[in-house]
Parts: sequence; C-alpha cells; structure tokens
Amino acid sequence: MLRLGGLLGLFVLAAVAGEPAPPVQGSSMPAAIAAHITQLATEEAPAVRDSALAAYVLIENFYARRGFAPVWSDPARARALIDGVRDSAADGLVPADYHLDALVALSREIAQPGATDSQRAEFELLMTDAAIRLGYHLWFGKVDPVSFDSGWNLARRVPGFDPVVEIERALSSPDLAATIRKQRPDEGVYTGLKRELARYRDIAARGGWEPIPPGPTLKPGDSDQRIPVVRARLAATGDLADATLAAGQSPEKFDAALEQALRAFQSRMGLNTDGTVGPNTVAELSVPVQSRIRQLRINLDRGRVLLYDLPPEFVVVNIASQEVMYVKAGRPVWSARAQVGRQYRQTPEYRSAINYLVLNPTWTVPPGIIAKDILPAAKRDPASITRKGLRVLDASGRELAPSAVNWSKYSSGNIPYTLRQDPGPTNALGLVKFMFPNPYAVYLHDTPSRALFERDERTTSSGCVRVERPFELAELLLNDSVKWSRAKIDQAVATGRLQNVTLAKRVPVLLVYWTAWVDTAGKVQFRRDIYGRDEKWAQALEEPFRFRREPLG
Repeated sequence: MLRLGGLLGLFVLAAVAGEPAPPVQGSSMPAAIAAHITQLATEEAPAVRDSALAAYVLIENFYARRGFAPVWSDPARARALIDGVRDSAADGLVPADYHLDALVALSREIAQPGATDSQRAEFELLMTDAAIRLGYHLWFGKVDPVSFDSGWNLARRVPGFDPVVEIERALSSPDLAATIRKQRPDEGVYTGLKRELARYRDIAARGGWEPIPPGPTLKPGDSDQRIPVVRARLAATGDLADATLAAGQSPEKFDAALEQALRAFQSRMGLNTDGTVGPNTVAELSVPVQSRIRQLRINLDRGRVLLYDLPPEFVVVNIASQEVMYVKAGRPVWSARAQVGRQYRQTPEYRSAINYLVLNPTWTVPPGIIAKDILPAAKRDPASITRKGLRVLDASGRELAPSAVNWSKYSSGNIPYTLRQDPGPTNALGLVKFMFPNPYAVYLHDTPSRALFERDERTTSSGCVRVERPFELAELLLNDSVKWSRAKIDQAVATGRLQNVTLAKRVPVLLVYWTAWVDTAGKVQFRRDIYGRDEKWAQALEEPFRFRREPLG
C-alpha cells in the first residue's frame, strides 16, 4: 500500500481550485457528480472514458465532504492542470498516466454549447484523479521501491493528518501552476537532471550518435579510421567543445584536443582518465542516447523518492558509483573511492546514523561468508582457516585447533563456533570501521586490499563498504581537533588495541544507488547499473498507475 505520508503533496494539488463550497442552489452539477460516483462504486475497476481512477476512494470521500460541488469549473484553473500534465514529460513522467488525451477531449466537449452535466461530471472526476496522481508522483516518485526491496527504509513519511481536510485547506491556493511546481524537489541535483533530460532528448532528435566500432585501443598520436566516429561522439554530448579541425589536419589523427575531451568524458563515466579508447571507454561511448534518456528518467524518479528532508550534514555512499562523500550544507567537503558488494552480495540501500568508530577492530566472520567461503575450503583442509588468519572459538571463548572440528558436519554458516580475526594491518576490516544500526550487518571500514581501489569497477566486498582514506573520514566524524586530531588517531591505532570511540554527535549515513546525477560543476555523470536495479526501477516506472480499492496512503 502506498504511504499515508505521501498524500501531503498530492493533496495540495488535488483541489487547489477555490474555497470548499456547499451544493450550489439551482445547479444540477452536484447531482451529476454524485450520480457518477454512485455508479463508479458498483464497478470492479472504476473508470471514466476507459481511464481508470486510481484514487477513486479518496475522490469519493472528497466530493462527499464538499456536497459534490464541482472543483474544476474555472477554465483557467483547468487549463493550468492540463498544462501541468503535459509538462510532466519534462520530469521524465508519462502524461498518459494522468489521463491527458481524455482530459483534452473532454475539455473540448464541455466547451461546446450543448455540453451536458454528465460530461462535466466526467471531466471533474478525471481532473481530480489526474491532480492526485500527478501530485503524488511529483512529491514521492512514481516507483515504490518497497515493491522490490522489502528492507527499504528511505521512504518519506508525513503522518497525523486527514487527507480530505488537507485537500479542503489547499482549495484556497490562488495559483495552481505555482502549486504544481512546488511539488518537485528543489535540490540542484533534480533541476540539473531535468536540464540534462531535455538536452539528451534534443540530441536524440538530432540523430544521437553512432556506436564505436571494435578494434585495438586507441592512444594519443594514433591514426585510425575510427577516430572521426569518436570525435563526432564526443562532440554530440559537448565533451569536445570544438570539433573543427585545423587546416591540413587529418580527421583520423588522435590529437591533443581529442585526448582532453576523452579524459573529460571518462571522468563523467567514472572511468580511469587515461585518455585512451580502450574496451571500457568504447562500451560507454557506445551506450545509445535512448538508454541515457531512460537512465535520466529513472534517476529523476529516484530524486523524487530520495531528495527530501536531507540533513545539513551526512555521509552518503553512492553504491552505483562506488564512492563515499561527506556532505555539509548541501555540498561535498570530502570524497573517496569505495569498494561495494559483489553481484551476489549486494550492498543494500539504507538510511541510518553513524554512532561510533572502532579502531583496530577484530573481524567476526558472518554466517553467510562462513557458508560460502570458509566451509567448502575447511572441509577439504582445516588448516585453510589458519591460513586465512582466523581463530576458532567455542561458546565459552576457548580457542580450538581447526583440525579438532569436524567441518563436514555443517552445511550452513550457523555453526556452534566463532571464527575471528585479530586486529592488525591484514585484518579484513583494516584498522578502523564505522558503525551504524542496520539489519544487514553492513558498515563502512578500512581494508588491506587497497590495490582494488584502482579498478574502474569495485564490486569486490561481501556487502560492506570499504573506504579509501578512511582515517580522513574518521577525523571529520570525530570533529575534535584536540582529543582526536589525526595525530591522536594514529597514536591510538599504533597501540594495536581495540578501542570503541563514540561520536559526540551521531552523523546520518545514506547508502543510495544513483546511476545519473549532475555534479557541483554542472556536469552530468553516468554510472553502470552494476546490480541491475535500474532495470527494476524502469519496469515500475513504465507500468500504468493501476486502480486500487484501498485509498492512496
């Protein structure tokens, strides 16, 4: 069921058309509206002109409360909503979800001299349903991530109000167009994505670009018949600002301007900026423009879901880009590369707050890793446990030799022993970990596997987030230049002693999944859909907004 709190924005939209009114004396419109609502109540899937009313229950309650008086009798207000429905395409939404064709047809019909109250009543109900749908989608996003991620806890909630009362309060709004605009996130990321969606649609209208033919890696100074295709591709997206060649210059020559443009493109794709056209760069250059448009639409909807009530200070992990940032006052003050979960051990999306750090942590192997990584090897050779730097502890904390345990007895990771790695530079968690409550046993931490940060794709962990330069993050979180300066942190680590350090102030942490966004320099960034989550989002984004017998909420 959709979230009750999600109704605040859509209720502001649903009836901003004047003061709530009792039935108009001598008018037959209330009777026509009431008759249509009564008839719709008998239908399995209430619809007007074959357009399903997704918000039927709310509409029924709303009109009953106002004595079935019409809402959309002012043509200017009606036009404002229809224009808002058309404009929803600029947000990556589909105007057909909001009855656009039926509304346009009915608006023409009721403008004719012989229009009936029945036609006007149909227009009323479709308009209100369109307003509710559009308001909900702009305020909360069309996609409900809980439908494919039961652990999702990033939902917006606004409890404690009566939906119909909120509608009636909103009726006094004098400017419907402005009210619609206010439903969108006002974050720069969102407005930037809208701008880029329009730009990429314009690129598509001009023919898009060609894929790059396969071949050996191209390097500066090379001459190759593929170079003109690369040049045209980079010019199409503005990475190559001036594609004009100097007099006498061969179009097949890989010159300095092309190298600079290529490095800018690679940076926007999260690739190593080596200035060469290798396999990864060819793959990103060849992604079709329509795929980029879809990516922008998906992330605009993510923005409508996620860009709300952001704290002034927080840590954010972008799982898709494999990066971690510390944000203050809406701007990143620190960032670093990260390693995230492998395909079969994906890092979850979650919102929590970091409450303490652990210096020189031990690592207790979780059941999932025991089952998949430890047991198969231990059954063949118990000494493999020792080679991994692990100790076997029984329920009383007594250490056992790995050879003393019959590992073949166990088929899952729920064994009656604890497998633990002592603190030290080779510990799987490195020398510091960042703790926050969550049901996944996931946290941020250091790692001895530092060479993996150099990869373009860093899906290398068992679900936790490995942080490059973690002690810089620790110093920012502790925020105490006297007690916990970098030198003091290093001294504490040098002791080799496990130490828990509680933060003076809990810092929110968001683990999110963005495959497209606009950075602080105004450049659009794209990342690969490493977990296939864009595909699920896209499927839900394209589904029609279905009728539900229970109220939205």
